[in-house]
Amino acid sequence: MADQMQWANALSTRPSLEAAITEVVDRATSLLTKPADLGLVFISSAFTSEYSRVLPLLTEKLSLPVLVGCCGGGVIGTNLYGDTQELESEPALSLTLAHLPEIKVQPFYVEGDDLPDLDGSPNAWVNFIGVAPNPTPQFILFSGSFSAGVNDLLQGIDFAYPGSKTVGGQASGGGFGSRIALFCHVRGDSNLENRIYRDGVLGLALSGKITLDTIVAQGCRPIGQPFQVTKGDRNIILELNEQNPLIVLRDLIASLSDEERVLAQNWLFVGVAMDEFKQELQPGDFLIRSILGVDPSAGAIAIGDKVRPGQRLQFHIRDAQTSKEDLEYLLQRYQNQNPQTSSPIGALMFSCMGRGEGLYGKSNFDSQLFHHYFHNIPLSGFFCGGEIGPVGGSTFLHAFTSVFGIFKSGDE
Repeated sequence: MADQMQWANALSTRPSLEAAITEVVDRATSLLTKPADLGLVFISSAFTSEYSRVLPLLTEKLSLPVLVGCCGGGVIGTNLYGDTQELESEPALSLTLAHLPEIKVQPFYVEGDDLPDLDGSPNAWVNFIGVAPNPTPQFILFSGSFSAGVNDLLQGIDFAYPGSKTVGGQASGGGFGSRIALFCHVRGDSNLENRIYRDGVLGLALSGKITLDTIVAQGCRPIGQPFQVTKGDRNIILELNEQNPLIVLRDLIASLSDEERVLAQNWLFVGVAMDEFKQELQPGDFLIRSILGVDPSAGAIAIGDKVRPGQRLQFHIRDAQTSKEDLEYLLQRYQNQNPQTSSPIGALMFSCMGRGEGLYGKSNFDSQLFHHYFHNIPLSGFFCGGEIGPVGGSTFLHAFTSVFGIFKSGDE
């Protein structure tokens, strides 16, 4: 019988770091029948003062070739009763162990200051990251402090590794200015053994007989009709359909229902159509970006991304019901498009701190909806300061989003 991939997760809510680590190690290792090749650890910001002890305590109990992870504003994992929990603002530790036969597991760390030129050769990016493009790698990224370099890095990975998928998140703490930590342990590598990083990007490349599918739920629904950018400068929309953008927006808001108008006053976004040629745009076809401000005198609208003439935009709104319907639509679509010839063996969830209980009024909402479609698949992750996932074939840093990475066995 061929050696099969295995994936296991354990979650602990013990307030003692030693007790939490003992619990997750004992439970996760008991769920595997083969040695683990990879460990992923997510720890809540309640343990901020003890981050330096995480890797020494784990490696004392586990002999793993590679162990990576980060801190989060909340932690996602499987409790003692086999239920997935999303634990926000309380002590929590999640440990995922994976047995990955015929798969190369390669961690790397990069800083955002000296990235290769996006107009240069893909080989420069391959050399910079240090991961071979064949067999096609799948990437998991944990980002430190916000920097423009994260978006450039995502573009560079897309450029140098066509066919790869990338998921991940921005490590987060308990509040503004909180310390963050990226954890990395590579056995026998003096440069990556028992390291904690505070910024930059810690990455993991999985190459070989593994596939990564993604679901990126941005939690918005469109209002009105799509418009075309007829004039723009950097991230500023100067004309929509050759009209004053602010007048276009005011007319749109005036046409909404009372309920939609309230949402538009508090949760208004812009969706950028990712396929220039698709006629019927649907949920998942847009990259959602925040509206940063308006200039009443010029009628201009600034958004959280670059714009260019010819792009199609549509205004969007968000609320709990919309977020639920968006995720359900994407889960159903994925299930319909992916007959279970190869069943998922594990999944990761990277969710915005603006979702969770604060959005839905109850905990575990996104993870429970995921498990409604994917039964008994170990799911782990954390609440992020920014979520990484692909939309329309390109990878972006998102906000207010839940990104799911679904891992399956697959031949390269």
